[in-house]
Amino acid sequence: MNPIIARVAEAICEIQQIPAPTFHEQERAEYMRQRFFEEGLADIAQDVTGNVYARLPGSGAARPLVVSAHLDTVFPFEVDLRLDRQPGHLTGPGVGDNAAGLAGLLALAWSLRERGLSLPGDLWLAADVCEEGLGDLRGMKAVVERFGSAPRAYIVLEGMALGHVYHRALGVRRYRITVQTGGGHSWIDYGKPSAVHVLTRLAAGITGLQVPAAPRTSLNVGRICGGTSVNTIAPQASLELDLRSEDPGALLALAGQVEALAHASEQAGVEMNVEVIGQRPAGEIPASHPLVRLACACLKELDIVPTLNIGSTDANIPLSRGLPAVAIGLTHGSGGHTVHESIELDPLEKGLALLVGLASRCEV
Repeated sequence: MNPIIARVAEAICEIQQIPAPTFHEQERAEYMRQRFFEEGLADIAQDVTGNVYARLPGSGAARPLVVSAHLDTVFPFEVDLRLDRQPGHLTGPGVGDNAAGLAGLLALAWSLRERGLSLPGDLWLAADVCEEGLGDLRGMKAVVERFGSAPRAYIVLEGMALGHVYHRALGVRRYRITVQTGGGHSWIDYGKPSAVHVLTRLAAGITGLQVPAAPRTSLNVGRICGGTSVNTIAPQASLELDLRSEDPGALLALAGQVEALAHASEQAGVEMNVEVIGQRPAGEIPASHPLVRLACACLKELDIVPTLNIGSTDANIPLSRGLPAVAIGLTHGSGGHTVHESIELDPLEKGLALLVGLASRCEV
């Protein structure tokens, strides 16, 4: 195995073992800060959001480049992070999403130095928080607020999906809908409104909505909770809803239907609260953009057929602001967002070559 790839694999294993639920990335952030320090990188800092930054100085002849990877995972603290190491494979919660992406930040610095490549502009590495779940991309928002339009481009690293070039940002809107009633005894007060009954009827109505196949649009009731006991008229219940669409107009129309259904469920003795808990803005750069063309060219040179794609990643933020950005994967994997998440080690060599090619040849 290539010595750098062996180092990458070890870094992935170390990072994967550090729990980092969204909003609780501090320990993993400290790991990255320490690794940046050990690599002798410049201007190492952590912002108030929790993001960790480091700079590999360039010659100063060009604008900087920002390469980022998110720190958080979807797994709560109680999940067993046991890692299964097999020849050619690593399996464990968060190993691909996004321990491999974070290790890619370190590997990029190692590779540039080993090859004696000096970039024309500064390379900023950013390990950012709150990409997953209800984090609402607040880490990447802070990254873009910090650098704005100054960088040549933003390159976002994900551990898996090698060969995919995400140059289109999928719009997402998330809701928490809460129902409150007076509650009561299931027999004595029978007939009074139950928050669970109201909410489940609403959920059935939402899931019965017809969503367009083109532009592709989706909805998902991801969580539902409430009630007190089996013989109590529920005084409170809530659900969390995820809406997505390739088209901002279709997303807005679906959100309007959901809100109308919720308000139609209001009745005497029922309080309905509809709260937007996450918005991931849409945006894109065209397939003809120099950054996209470069990513595709680098993949073809590695005998990988590029796939242009749309997704919900940290790249949503710069893309929504008209800034050049792509998200790329570093290897192949399976089981994303499950405890059986797995990545292949052999493709990491090509994934790292893709990243080095993008960083060293980006002239946007």
